[in-house]
Amino acid sequence: MSRDTERMKRQLEFLLELDKMKNLYRQTYILRDDLPEGSKEFEENFRERKPLPRRENDAEHSFSLAIAAAVLAEYSNEPVDVVRVMKMVLVHDAVEVDAGDTYCYDKEGYKTKRERELKAAERIFGILPPDQQAEYRGLWDEFEENTTPEARFANAMDRIQPMLLNYTRDGISWKEHGVHFGMVAERSMKIKDGSEELWEYFYSLLEDANKKGVLPN
Repeated sequence: MSRDTERMKRQLEFLLELDKMKNLYRQTYILRDDLPEGSKEFEENFRERKPLPRRENDAEHSFSLAIAAAVLAEYSNEPVDVVRVMKMVLVHDAVEVDAGDTYCYDKEGYKTKRERELKAAERIFGILPPDQQAEYRGLWDEFEENTTPEARFANAMDRIQPMLLNYTRDGISWKEHGVHFGMVAERSMKIKDGSEELWEYFYSLLEDANKKGVLPN
C-alpha cells in the first residue's frame, strides 16, 4: 500500500471505538417504538403486538443533530460553517464511550462529569493520528467552550432535539423523571445564543406543553 498503514489503523480503531456509541442509551425516547416482530421473543411474549418504548442511543442522537444543523442552519444568529457544525455534533458525545451519559438534570452526576469527560477525551481522541487528533479534540473543546458561532449553533441543536422528541411524545421522559417547566426552560435558554428564531419557537412549545399539563410548573 502506498499510504501509511499505521495511520489508517489508528483511524479505523477510532471508528470502531465510536461504534460503541450505538450501545449508549440516553433518556430521550425515539418517536416510533420498536416492534421485535418475527423474533422468538416476540412470539412468546408480545402476542398482543404492543410496541416497546425505546430510548435513543448516542449514535442516533449525534446523527439527528448533524442533520438538524444542515437543515436549520438558516436560522443561526450568525453565518456558520455548516460542515464544521456537523463534525462538531457528530463527535460531541464521543467521550461518553468512557464517561457514560450523564442525564442533563442529574445534579450528582454533573459533579464529576467534566473530570470524567476530560479523561475520556484524552484517550479517545488520542487514538487518531496527531493531525486529526488535534482537529477532532479541538472540535470537542470548541463545543464545550461554546464561544464560537459554530459552537453556539451546535449547542442549540443539542437542546432542541431532545425537546422536540419529548414534546412530540407528550413529555414521556419529562414525566418519567419528574422534570418541570422551569427546569427545561432554564436549560433550553442556550438555544437563544445560537438562534433567536428557534428559541422563540421552541419556547412556545414549552408553554404549550405547560398548558396541556405535559410539563407542569
